[in-house]
Amino acid sequence: MLDLMPSLGSWRPAVSGQLCAVATIVGTGGSVPRPLGTSMMVTEDGEILGSLSGGCVEGAVVEAALEAMRDGGPRLESFGYSAEDAFAVGLTCGGELDVHIQPLRAGSAELSVLAETQHPAALIRRLDAEGGVMAVHDPVRFRAMESEELATLLGDHPSTLFAAAAQVERLLQGGRAGLVRLAPPEGCIDGWMTTERLAMPPQEETQPEPITLFIESRLPAARMLVFGANDFGAALLPAGQLLGYNVTLCDARPAFATQSRFSGADQVVTEWPHRYLESEAAAGRIDARTVVCILTHDPKFDVPLLQSALRLRLAYVGAMGSRRSHRQRIDALLEAGTPLESLERLHSPIGLNLGAVTPAEVAVSITAEIIAHRGAGGQTSTPGFPSLRDSTGPIHPAPISPTPIQAAAQHLTQEDPWT
Repeated sequence: MLDLMPSLGSWRPAVSGQLCAVATIVGTGGSVPRPLGTSMMVTEDGEILGSLSGGCVEGAVVEAALEAMRDGGPRLESFGYSAEDAFAVGLTCGGELDVHIQPLRAGSAELSVLAETQHPAALIRRLDAEGGVMAVHDPVRFRAMESEELATLLGDHPSTLFAAAAQVERLLQGGRAGLVRLAPPEGCIDGWMTTERLAMPPQEETQPEPITLFIESRLPAARMLVFGANDFGAALLPAGQLLGYNVTLCDARPAFATQSRFSGADQVVTEWPHRYLESEAAAGRIDARTVVCILTHDPKFDVPLLQSALRLRLAYVGAMGSRRSHRQRIDALLEAGTPLESLERLHSPIGLNLGAVTPAEVAVSITAEIIAHRGAGGQTSTPGFPSLRDSTGPIHPAPISPTPIQAAAQHLTQEDPWT
């Protein structure tokens, strides 16, 4: 529904208060053309705002919406590919869509909220027969247990609010869309079985309808903070932006930070790293999606910065350094009082064990670890490519057949310090 919000204010049927229905994708499977939360509005005269599939199922959705407006009830329609019936309505891409259709009468609470809300970051809609909708302006800091509006939407049942809290907050704070299904309070019993109950004849009972919420959350781009104006920082900037991050480069040394090769960053900051991170956190510009990549490879920057970063609730904290540098850094952090459980969140040496050497390869290694960590609930290592943090041995691949000169050089030189 959020995708239609910018157009609703100027769409004539909505402005004139015509009866309409909103069709929303609430479930997907396989390859589908549009994501969860995509919506389409249909009026009783057949006017349309938006699209769900680019044409595959729109006709059938319009018919279902008109029928829903005639009988006044919401419905759930499913569409998929049928190899047996060439004329069946479905998706030629082979995917599956679940579409919820809700009639919205003029003056309904849903339309009032949508009309009065200016650019909400998130919507929580109740899709079962009770209906209702609420707007959320700050999804990252939303706390379900403190929201009177959410409590009202759920029927003022504390147990239901408690059950919904974690699921709702996870979707809101992650900028995602999804369904939350809850058992209705009427479906719960007190758990006591007395002799009187056992003696009672069985009675037919209707199963209460589950409470179904649909969450849509759109957040600004998550931030990636890259500390270290060097070759590896220059390579990581575009890689982070390619993943959709708003990327900031920070370095305390103006002569390094102001080089033209860093101008592609969304922000370039000349400041002591730990001071900058603390000031951004105090200003509320850091959240649980923020990624911190420490590439300075200098204890006077690394240790204070890691102390600050590991105190914050961040999505990812990684630090570059050899295994020897990592051990020295851990010792310094422990001596400074950093708790062991905080150190377990540190990805050091940074990146997946891909055998990366060049700055571009290292950027791939780092972003691969961020993706793996983000998509696996904190379990970073992937089959065949463990995290450098979770593996042992040399960080860089040794030459297959080193020459005598290379062998002597390997013996005399220390491990390359990039990781």
